[in-house]
Amino acid sequence: MPLRIFYSPLFREHRPEGYHPENPTRLDYAIRGLSENGLWDEELILEPESVSPSDVLMIHDEEYVERVRELANTFEYLDPDTYVSPGTWEAALTALGAARNAVKSAVKKKGLYLALVRPPGHHAGRSGRAFNASTLGFCIFNNSAFAAHTLKELDGKALVIDFDAHHGNGTQEIFWNDDGVIHIDLHERDIYPWSGYEHDVGGRDAEGSKINVPMPHYSMDDDYLLAWREVVLPVLEAVKPKVVVVSAGFDGFQGELLTTLRLTERFFRYAGATLSRYSLAVIFEGGYNVGLMKGLPAFIDGYLKGEPERGPIEPSYEALSTVHRVVEIQREWWEL
Repeated sequence: MPLRIFYSPLFREHRPEGYHPENPTRLDYAIRGLSENGLWDEELILEPESVSPSDVLMIHDEEYVERVRELANTFEYLDPDTYVSPGTWEAALTALGAARNAVKSAVKKKGLYLALVRPPGHHAGRSGRAFNASTLGFCIFNNSAFAAHTLKELDGKALVIDFDAHHGNGTQEIFWNDDGVIHIDLHERDIYPWSGYEHDVGGRDAEGSKINVPMPHYSMDDDYLLAWREVVLPVLEAVKPKVVVVSAGFDGFQGELLTTLRLTERFFRYAGATLSRYSLAVIFEGGYNVGLMKGLPAFIDGYLKGEPERGPIEPSYEALSTVHRVVEIQREWWEL
């Protein structure tokens, strides 16, 4: 089963002045984790193709794109969280290209195709901040939305699973009224960007196409395994996609600093294993240290081995309540 990684040194050129959690060392952590697990080899690495500025307009408004282009001539903050630098423009266009390359490869031949990109993207909405979020959350252009748009063009529909610890508000906003894009999002409740609640199910003509699972603070592996088994797997079984876009963030790993989640290799390996029957376009999102060294390789290893854990789990009462609410709401559109 093929594994390919779309990666470019250009992704390091999006860089802050001084300390910022979203910086080029994230790639060092990811590559170190992959290398230590035998998943980083020169034969697996492919140079992505950049997209044109006009391609970006498929997912973002021209005014927002031009603002990024103009500000990226120097180092500047788009908002209190999100910076641009002289390397941002090319890095962002190349990140979109990597997302498109991953989708096209996944459609062509079954396997896992990782777009190991910076800057991240899933908080970027059509005109920047999405759903009244306070900031762009480190994101520039929405790589996962571009992947979903590409997949929909090729296949007529798209399914996105986002397990970053933060809600993929930008992706959801871009496709809010599009029932051709199913978006399942597991994230920590009541943290940035303060969206993605159970009743957020899509716009008037797309209700049920957006599935949010806002998990309790301090959720652990068993809590996420419950949500995955009761919500994610039944939707996958109903849709039966050939290709799945995965908005892959690892900031929910225990020891990461931006959330309270306590996930380990166990959940990420399980998620990868249960997705092994599909071809995956995996778009890199969050994760800042230990999650990249341990969670990312566990997810890929689970996919390549394809043997999901079975047996009983012991989720918390809060997780049971959350998943029950999601199931009750989504039963109008899905057999859960």
